[in-house]
This record gives sequence, structure tokens and C-alpha cells, in this order.
Amino acid sequence: MFAIVEIAGLQYKVEQDQKLFVNRLKGDVGAKVSFDKILLTVNGSTTIGAPAVSGITVDAEIINHLKADKVIIFKKKRRKGYEKKNGHRQSLTQIQITGITGFDKKEAKKAEPKAKKEAAVSEEAPVAKKTTKKSDSETAE
Repeated sequence: MFAIVEIAGLQYKVEQDQKLFVNRLKGDVGAKVSFDKILLTVNGSTTIGAPAVSGITVDAEIINHLKADKVIIFKKKRRKGYEKKNGHRQSLTQIQITGITGFDKKEAKKAEPKAKKEAAVSEEAPVAKKTTKKSDSETAE
């Protein structure tokens, strides 16, 4: 079971007990956060939101606030004496997905037997007999 969630303007594919880095979130270390903009869910059957799936939330816990590695931007124009050096460190939050809630247990159970029934029907289906058409020259004789 997984879901595609929009967190702080970016989309992530998340599963339960997964750890990931996202743009800085408000909240203290150890705080619980919940995301309700779910774009797609897969739990035996696929549910696509238009634009979001209603009734499903992704719960997470903030593990740590940190900064990413430094990115250096260096600009230079040759023979002009122009040089600019700049740097940037993105502020990140490490979160752990604690659960995806809001699924109906009935829907998950219904989706699995349906797939099994379709497979059984396709295996037991009788093979159609081939019929050949007579060409125009055979019918004219």
C-alpha cells in the first residue's frame, strides 16, 4: 500500500514506516503532522484524485530539522574581471510516515477477490473454434 502525497509543494511517493527529507516544516522535533492532499492511493485498487482523494490522510512524525549540503554557485565572464561566488544550503525536515489512514477495509477486501475471480474466469474460458471464410473463387465454382 502506498500513496502519492503533496508535501510543501512537492510530490512524494510514501509508504508506512518510510523516512524522507522534505522542505522545512513548521513544528518541533517529535511533533505529529498530517497531510490531506493525497493525489493517488494504491491499496488493492488504485484511487486517483481529481485533484485530491477525499477522506484519506497520511500521518507523519518529525524526526529532525537539518540543512542539506552546500551548493556553490560561481559565475564568471572571461576577460572582463567579473566573478561572483554565492552559496546556498536548503533547510530540510526529516519525517517518518507513521500511517496512511482513511481506507475502508471493505473496499480493500472487495478488490482482492475480484482480481482472483477474473483470473479464474480467464483460465476456464472455452477456446473459440476457428472458422474460415471461403474465397470468392471457391464459391463461384
